[in-house]
Amino acid sequence: MPITLGDFELSLFTDGTYLLDGGAMFGIIPKPLWEKKAASDEMNRVVLACNSLLIRDGKRNVLVETGIGPKLTEKQQRIYQNKPQLPDNMRSAGVDPDEIDIVINTHLHFDHCGWNTHREGDKVRPTFPNAKYFVQRGEVEHGHLQLERDRVSYISDNYDPLIESGQMTLLDGDGEIAPGISVKVYPGHTRHMQAVLVRSGGQKACYISDLVPTLAHLDLVWVMAYDLFPLETIENRKKFYEQAIREKWLVVFTHEPNTPMVYLDRDGKGRVVAQPIEAVLNHTSHRGKAS
Repeated sequence: MPITLGDFELSLFTDGTYLLDGGAMFGIIPKPLWEKKAASDEMNRVVLACNSLLIRDGKRNVLVETGIGPKLTEKQQRIYQNKPQLPDNMRSAGVDPDEIDIVINTHLHFDHCGWNTHREGDKVRPTFPNAKYFVQRGEVEHGHLQLERDRVSYISDNYDPLIESGQMTLLDGDGEIAPGISVKVYPGHTRHMQAVLVRSGGQKACYISDLVPTLAHLDLVWVMAYDLFPLETIENRKKFYEQAIREKWLVVFTHEPNTPMVYLDRDGKGRVVAQPIEAVLNHTSHRGKAS
């Protein structure tokens, strides 16, 4: 169901779900704690979503993230149990990939940019042929290093052909991508991971990506083992929470399988908690009538 935010319409599309090790997803947090928030299977795997955000204003169509896509090997697909489906899901809702004007990747791990391109025989083609793609330059440079720590996360066919063709723009820090749509770098998961901010009509939304991947990660120290700079993740979560709560941002989660859009607040003990969209909108509506 689309959400209206000022002049924008926000819609979520999925590239399906996949499985990752629960211990890796919650880092130093003991399983007896995290399994209360995220159920695991007999192999200790938890279910994650691949949520892409479509932002429309009648002038342009902007897609944030492109999921895992179709390039994993058979062995990887057996491990992750993913089923690529983003373009089909978009078409089912009346959105053709040819209609996308801008694609924003928050970073270049394969579960965030896999449908940037697809293979046709020995050729790599852009899945969104009319789009301009955006990512941070430092993210590309890190992917090219192919370091032992995280090289498995980078598949060069997801981005190098787009850079070579000039279809992908490399950014150097925060900036505006289109009117009302900007990016802000939040180091932690990677050095150059960026969130996407949407502003219109006094309202704001944020696709926060892997700074806070799911609702189960709202606690400051519930940080993924995948994060390259976990202490920076914690510090940047503090900054993000302070601004998102104060300014009442609609927050969109990249891997949350159940409730991917919420508002944030603090409970009586000062802990960050999620507020369903309906509860916030109803409260705002009732407050407006009372005045």
